[in-house]
Amino acid sequence: MSNDEKILEELKQIREALVPPPPPPPEKKSLWQEFKEFLDKYKVMGLAVAFIMALYLGRLVQQLVNSFITPILSLVFVSVGWEAPPIAAFTPTLFIQELITFIIVAFVIFVLVKLTKRLGID
Repeated sequence: MSNDEKILEELKQIREALVPPPPPPPEKKSLWQEFKEFLDKYKVMGLAVAFIMALYLGRLVQQLVNSFITPILSLVFVSVGWEAPPIAAFTPTLFIQELITFIIVAFVIFVLVKLTKRLGID
């Protein structure tokens, strides 16, 4: 074997040593594991909680306006002499109903979040 062939052979061995091994095949995951990773990666629970709470908080604020603020403004506009829509009536019972609904929904969401944390779904 000539000196050049020895050098070429040595370079081939060095090249083979430097080439990284192929990555291992991806680990086979169950559907449940993939689902948990999806929820964790995209923070789905946090988004769902925020979305649902925002919906019900919006309804609560809307009912507060309809039950208390609109009737007061209606009285003010009529006393000033501006043309206003018919005088709205105070309806605290509708507001209380929305408040109770909001509290129930918040409690159910609280229980669901605790349950998902116990299951390891964050």
